[in-house]
Amino acid sequence: MIYLIWAGAIVSVLGLCGVLYSVTAVIRAKRAGLDDEALRAQIAKQMPINLAAFFSAMLGLMMVVVGVLLA
Repeated sequence: MIYLIWAGAIVSVLGLCGVLYSVTAVIRAKRAGLDDEALRAQIAKQMPINLAAFFSAMLGLMMVVVGVLLA
């Protein structure tokens, strides 16, 4: 089950990287001084990436917990 724990940790780290990417993209868009409509479009573009990253992190943490419980 050690492989499940490490695979879950890798999936969680990838999810965290996706969350950080989406946050930095929105911060860059805010600092660019875009108008309201362009800023909303940029945030809407980042929303699916953010949700997928959170799902990936959650799935990875679930894999880690299952691996620890089965070990």
